[in-house]
Amino acid sequence: MAQRLQQFASHLDPRTWSGKGLAHAKLKNDDDVVIVATGRTPFCKGFKGQLKDTPFDLLCLEIFKGIISKSQVDPKLIEDVVVGNVRNDFNAYHIRAAALAAGIPNSSPTLVVNRFCSSGLMAIRTVANQIQTGEIDCGLAVGIESMSQGPSPKLNFSPEVENGSQEAFDCKYPMGWTSENVAGDFNISRERMDAWAAQSHQRAAAAQASGTFDAEIIPITAIEKQGEARVHKVVSADDGIRSNSSAESLAKIKPAFPQWQPAHTTGGNASQITDGAAGVLLMRRSLANKLGKKVIGKYVSTAVSGLAPRIMGIGPSLAIPKVLELSGISKDQVDLFEINEAFASMIVYCKDKLEIPDDKLNVNGGACALGHPLGATGARLVVTILNELERRNQHVGVVSMCIGLGMGAAAVILRED
Repeated sequence: MAQRLQQFASHLDPRTWSGKGLAHAKLKNDDDVVIVATGRTPFCKGFKGQLKDTPFDLLCLEIFKGIISKSQVDPKLIEDVVVGNVRNDFNAYHIRAAALAAGIPNSSPTLVVNRFCSSGLMAIRTVANQIQTGEIDCGLAVGIESMSQGPSPKLNFSPEVENGSQEAFDCKYPMGWTSENVAGDFNISRERMDAWAAQSHQRAAAAQASGTFDAEIIPITAIEKQGEARVHKVVSADDGIRSNSSAESLAKIKPAFPQWQPAHTTGGNASQITDGAAGVLLMRRSLANKLGKKVIGKYVSTAVSGLAPRIMGIGPSLAIPKVLELSGISKDQVDLFEINEAFASMIVYCKDKLEIPDDKLNVNGGACALGHPLGATGARLVVTILNELERRNQHVGVVSMCIGLGMGAAAVILRED
């Protein structure tokens, strides 16, 4: 450790501290944080899809084994395992046991991070920060959520907290309320929300049919309960995409939250409840070079913003400019954006506010079609954007998501040739 920190300190040239801009981000230095393997499980409908009977610990085991196998890296090199997860019971126990079962040595610790919908990205950020500060050279960052296996939260605040401010009180409300606030406050019509959701399904269906998703999906062994029997089966494809979705068909769905105006949010124009996992293996570039590993992407930076809980969905409109300012990269230099479609109201607002061209945003669909396993989404966006940048021979990607309780997060990721 002392030698590693000394090596890190030796690279702290004051002339490079303020280095910003795309040209600077593209420089290749030994201490860069790079990604050498990516992958995700199929994303499947909660409570009725192909992963509904698969226990959380088995989902952990399968994604750990899948990323290790894809990377062809000795698991003994993994110095930390960081997992984003939001609602699964006893997650720290299951994650630690699954890491050991996957062949990761007991000398490698595990950590659970929870910043709601950004948890998978926060796992990546945590590993990247450790590499940047010289603590480790290699770490596994994963996001996992079994929403089928997760309990329904029961929330109560102390009167002193609840009555402390209106914003504190607002933290009690479910996320559907915040979607209606965004639609109402910013005049997002039901028609635009349904049109966006339909496009999401259509794009995802086209990507699935063309095999585009095959590069990012790791087939896994799941469990299916047949009476008292516990049957193993291989799951290899997303099952929430509706290829026949249209704005006209979505317009017929009743509001999910008629008690809140303007009551534009429905089960058709919001993210699906979903089970799934995604992850990346990160390394210091010098280690990747030593091992002869192809660098898939370079981690540049992450930014998190806060805002009023009642309109939490607009978080990406704050976090994306913040991370672009932090990295010195202009919006026009970004080739692709992946923004989590928690609700169609927020993605329509963010697209308008940031003036993102339609052909750069969620080009293979988003969470309206694929679903939003809370802890997994942040990692899934990174996996998806790197694979699409590769397919298009492009380089600059930005991923972002709104976060419950009034936050937003965004990250800049570069694909390397």
